[in-house]
Amino acid sequence: QVQLVESGGGSVQAGGSLRLSCVLSGYNYRSICMGWFRQVPGKEREGVAAIYTGSGSTRYIDAVKGRFTISQDETKKRLYLEMTSLKPEDTAMYYCAVSHMSSGSSLDPTAYNYWGQGAQVTVSS
Repeated sequence: QVQLVESGGGSVQAGGSLRLSCVLSGYNYRSICMGWFRQVPGKEREGVAAIYTGSGSTRYIDAVKGRFTISQDETKKRLYLEMTSLKPEDTAMYYCAVSHMSSGSSLDPTAYNYWGQGAQVTVSS
C-alpha cells in the first residue's frame, strides 16, 4: 500500500521559514516524479515544485522561485520543501504526491497518482 505522510506545517509570520517533509512508503523510490502542491478552499490545487528523483531535476512555479527549494533524501525516501521568505499568499494546505511518470517531472496535479493527507501552512502578515 502506497503511503505519503507530510509533516512540518505550521504558522509563521511573513518573512519566516518552514520546512515540509514527506515520507514515501510502499512505492519504489528510484527514478520517480514527486511533487509538492497546495490548495486553498474554493480554489484548484496547484503544483508548487516537482522533482525527478533519478536525475534530481526540479521545476517550480514562478511564484515560489528563489524562495522555495524541493529536495530529496533518497536513502530515507524523504521529500522536502524548504520554504523561505514566506508570504501570506503562501497560506494553504500543502500536499506531497508521487506520479507513475517514468521520466521528467510535472506540476500538473492530474499527472499524480498518490497523495498525502496534507500539512497546513499559515503565514500571517
